[in-house]
Amino acid sequence: MLPADLRTAEAEALEAVQAALAAGSTGLWTVEFRFEGLRIMPVALRLLAALTPRHTGLRLLFADAGATALAKRDAPDQASQLASLSDLMRLQQADGGSDGILMLVAPTPADYEEVEQVCAQHRGVVVMINGRLEDAAVGIGTVARDRRRGFLSGWQSAYALIPTADGALRRAYPEPWQLYRRDPDGYRAVTTFEQRPDAEQQAEALSASGVGRSLQAVDRFIEGLRS
Repeated sequence: MLPADLRTAEAEALEAVQAALAAGSTGLWTVEFRFEGLRIMPVALRLLAALTPRHTGLRLLFADAGATALAKRDAPDQASQLASLSDLMRLQQADGGSDGILMLVAPTPADYEEVEQVCAQHRGVVVMINGRLEDAAVGIGTVARDRRRGFLSGWQSAYALIPTADGALRRAYPEPWQLYRRDPDGYRAVTTFEQRPDAEQQAEALSASGVGRSLQAVDRFIEGLRS
């Protein structure tokens, strides 16, 4: 079932991340809330606050110093746990690596090399929130293929809530991926996938459900997730 609002989705994400963390002391995990206009920093700070009582050595990392300073201003009680990627890289160089749980907030393709280096020097779990490390500009060349086969292939989804043109995708570890169809009166579950389905697989599943593409807006769900 899809969550009714953002706070419900955050509670689901917290449970999924907890399950992922319980699966092992190392690993690369993703959390995705793919809604246009969503401010991800408050979501990340709330997730940090919820996880902190249960886990020691937890850090929330931002791509640059500006975002880090803004987060420290908004959450002074959590300032000691907030840093930038470059801050952690300096710490890793001094200490020979890092431990604990790292949470990366919305890194972009421009941060790819730093993220890869930080993860390579980290001995614990890394959770990436709304990251987009794959660069469309790189295209289908050798660099893109190497990245997909290498570093990018190592990430697993802990939680995902992704609206699509026809519905939504949801994943809450350890559950499988769930595809929902958007109808005029709401969202309905169509099928599940063990691996994240691509656009073609989603289209085939929707076609098999006997319902064509529906572009009629159902705004209450998305607006609730943005609030």
